[in-house]
Amino acid sequence: MVNIVVPALGDSVIEATIIKWVKNEGDSVKIGETIVELETEKANFEVAAETNGVLRSISKKAEQDVEVGDILGEIEAGAEAEIKEEATEVKEPESKEKKVKSKETTKEEPKQPEVKKEKKSETKITPVAKNIAEQNDVNISDIKPSGSTGKIVKDDIENHIQARSESPNPEPEMPELKEDKSFPSEMFPSLSEINSNREERVKMSRRRRTIARRLKEAQETAAILSTFNEVDMSAVMDLRKRRKEEFKEKYGVGLGFSSFFVKATIGALKTFPEINAEIDGEEIVYKNYFDIGIAVGAEGGLVVPVVREADRKSFAEIESKIKELAQKASEGSLKIDELMGGTFTITNGGVFGSLMSTPIINPPQVGILGLHKIEERPVAIDGEVVVRPMMYTALSYDHRIVDGKEAVQFLVKIKELIEDPESLLIEG
Repeated sequence: MVNIVVPALGDSVIEATIIKWVKNEGDSVKIGETIVELETEKANFEVAAETNGVLRSISKKAEQDVEVGDILGEIEAGAEAEIKEEATEVKEPESKEKKVKSKETTKEEPKQPEVKKEKKSETKITPVAKNIAEQNDVNISDIKPSGSTGKIVKDDIENHIQARSESPNPEPEMPELKEDKSFPSEMFPSLSEINSNREERVKMSRRRRTIARRLKEAQETAAILSTFNEVDMSAVMDLRKRRKEEFKEKYGVGLGFSSFFVKATIGALKTFPEINAEIDGEEIVYKNYFDIGIAVGAEGGLVVPVVREADRKSFAEIESKIKELAQKASEGSLKIDELMGGTFTITNGGVFGSLMSTPIINPPQVGILGLHKIEERPVAIDGEVVVRPMMYTALSYDHRIVDGKEAVQFLVKIKELIEDPESLLIEG
């Protein structure tokens, strides 16, 4: 037997959750064929068979948490899967004797005469007494006639009303509840059924739990502040309009806003290196390289794939890499090394319509740039009010090593570079 073992999951990742088994017990497997899928806090993993054979046992079920080195199941090497044939039931022809008996047993039984139900005797009451009873909400079934005629008369009703008023704690008469058979009881769900339909409990995925833990740790550890600015997007939009067809034809990828902001961010980080640093104990570690994380909203939760050495990449290379990483994020095929080691992060809530936000930094990084929706607004330029496509930008930063002055100037630098995109060729 060959054990199916949880493989190494990447730097600092030791746990995973089983998403699903692609193969079932008894199925044949081939070398390199995926047999089980795992989810880690960073990415999904496919565990492949290391030998040809049959999956004989599964020791860890879907949704169970496992660690590196745990045995998930066993493969019997060289074995072949059994072919299961469904047995078909062959019916023997019935003999003549059985047919005769079956006909005898299916003869109709004589109908039993219907039993007529006797009608209940109705309570007799005089018209005057009935009128008084109706006016005073008197249930005539609670009253016994006092005379020899067997009828309830006026005196009987009045005596009942007087006795009821003299009672120290008169109890309200409850109407008789009769079962309404016109609507079946299953049409009216119980209170527990109603509540169960209004709520649903779903276990958090490992990635969602990790996101929640890391964001909470960031708030508890770092001294997070945010500062804001706004950028006139006219120049970039005009440049894209003039160059997008030529750009796409030459490089095979569209010219988006992402590459402009990545280049502008690198220019600002070079001017303010403390925002491209991290805290390690009592030391500040300055990064002389620029691995820019791009936040992507994937199905399983937010992921931040990294564009490595973005300062050495052209606009086309940055656009191509971002497109590739976004596609992998949507497919859940990002690898651990594509998610590790970013020095600074950019997140764009504008694609979802956000006008303003305060993003949370991604530890151990000390800064994150938030981009937002481009919206036409009236602005004052050279003493005149004009309408321009404007975007609010936000920088959340760790105040332990980044001062407010540097944070504000960082956003101003990005504003200057975006509003004069030709300067990105020099600064970026």
